[in-house]
Amino acid sequence: MARKPTTAERKWHRKMAVGLFNEVWRLLEKTRSPAEDERMIHAAHASRFHWGEVGTAVNRAIGDWQISHVYAILGRPEPATYHAVRSLATCKQNGIEDFPLAFAYEALARADAVAGRKRDLRTHLALAREVGSTIKDKEDRDLLFRDLKSIRPARGR
Repeated sequence: MARKPTTAERKWHRKMAVGLFNEVWRLLEKTRSPAEDERMIHAAHASRFHWGEVGTAVNRAIGDWQISHVYAILGRPEPATYHAVRSLATCKQNGIEDFPLAFAYEALARADAVAGRKRDLRTHLALAREVGSTIKDKEDRDLLFRDLKSIRPARGR
């Protein structure tokens, strides 16, 4: 059994988790080189690791969602699906609803699109929309529906 982190260690893990999470977003929002794609993958995993040390179930679900998103953007369906499933499982196991649950379904839909799983894509989009319509915060709800519009099935599949 791992020992409980000290207050200083908890602060450090939290700082690293947030900083790396934000680094992933910075990279997602720009035209990247192959080296930056690799950096983005590593930063997403590292952020999730730090949330695993000190975060809540919501932090872990969102961390897995971000990893899935990165892989989907990079056209890698298998790891995108794996982390989307993990995000959804964390939500279900911990009774998490609202924004994190809707985005777990969004991650599954995005992974389905990259993989060319059209039937699953339709199912997960419908679930994301259903849960998303209940998101309390209007900005979060609008963000989800904007993101859902950006999901396009892979061509030729």
